[in-house]
Amino acid sequence: MKYLKVNNKELEIVKQLGKGKGGYSYLASDGSRQYVLKQIHHEPCDYYQFGNKLEAEIRDYQRLKNIGIRIPEMIDADRENERILKEYIEGETIYDLLLQDKMKDSYMEQIQEMCRKLYPANTNIDYFPTNFVIQGKEMFYIDFECNDYMEEWNFENWGIKYWSKTPEFLQYVKEHEKEA
Repeated sequence: MKYLKVNNKELEIVKQLGKGKGGYSYLASDGSRQYVLKQIHHEPCDYYQFGNKLEAEIRDYQRLKNIGIRIPEMIDADRENERILKEYIEGETIYDLLLQDKMKDSYMEQIQEMCRKLYPANTNIDYFPTNFVIQGKEMFYIDFECNDYMEEWNFENWGIKYWSKTPEFLQYVKEHEKEA
């Protein structure tokens, strides 16, 4: 078994959940509750520029919370080890639901509601469907990444391309099933 600490809290790593531009996400447990532990990485990313990734996560979390976006609670941040501990939102991602042909109109309505909060706050999020989990009937944005609003990267111009079985979505699936 592998264990990682977030500050003084030791957690068992259950499995890797994913890898993003800024870090690896793991399902972790303290024996009574499950969490997501995000380990910041410093691997290069051709299409995105970072400053301090950990501080950006903390700042973005607060920004999204202030806007009123449904996100997991950030429980702890370990600056020394560059780790974040956050609430685990159990459910299927929009990406998985698309693959299973289980998309519902209410999910599209929920992302549009998020946009109605984000845009007046001059904010975009990463609209890629792996970043959204459905728990019950509610959709959560499980990433904390956000940026100042740019029309080119809003949901209507970029995100929507990946929220149905568009050529862009199917190309992504094809390229990434080789990695699975």
